[in-house]
Amino acid sequence: MIQAANARQRLEQLADEKGVSLKALSEMIGRNSAYLQQFIKRGTPKKLEEDDRKMLAQFFGVSEGELSAASFVGVKDKSYTSAKPMRESIYVNVPRLDVGASAGPGALPTGEDAFDAFRFSHRWLAEQGLEGAQLSAITVEGDSMEPLLNNGDEILVDRSPQPFRDGVHVVRLDDALLVKRVANTGGGRLALLSQNMAYPPIDVAAQDVEIIGRVVWKGGRI
Repeated sequence: MIQAANARQRLEQLADEKGVSLKALSEMIGRNSAYLQQFIKRGTPKKLEEDDRKMLAQFFGVSEGELSAASFVGVKDKSYTSAKPMRESIYVNVPRLDVGASAGPGALPTGEDAFDAFRFSHRWLAEQGLEGAQLSAITVEGDSMEPLLNNGDEILVDRSPQPFRDGVHVVRLDDALLVKRVANTGGGRLALLSQNMAYPPIDVAAQDVEIIGRVVWKGGRI
């Protein structure tokens, strides 16, 4: 039987593989900086709260089960079967990444560490067709997508694997991270289109562009 401690080992392994510190992960989920260090090394708390598991699982792109002690012990844990306060189960934390996607001529990403999180209700996500989506939030830089997206807007990017379809996407072209309207022009080529007509279309071979994810929501100051 695999022991519950393996949930802690898995979290430590994921952090090592991604090169992110337990301190940074703790702060990402809104806990004190030593929270996950104590969870892994001292066994306190005994298990991660549901919201914490959800956010960490989304950040690492794994199932919640890999971070759940109950999923490893082979028996039901009372804390997972008893009634829980609604506030613990109706929200999803979406990591805000320290990355800017250029809506101008191009910008180099400086990092991909989560520094904060947005919280969305399960119901709202389901209404938007985003239940279970692999979401992260990044900032728009530049003016080429105005008026649709403005400089400083924050956008939700759905990184869930899915067939490509025309729309607004975050893409990586060479070393630049861009947010553009992407259209399939046939013959294995894509057009990266700006909303601002001052910026000409970029015609590229599909194999030269990495589609990071589809933009599904935006937020920004009025």
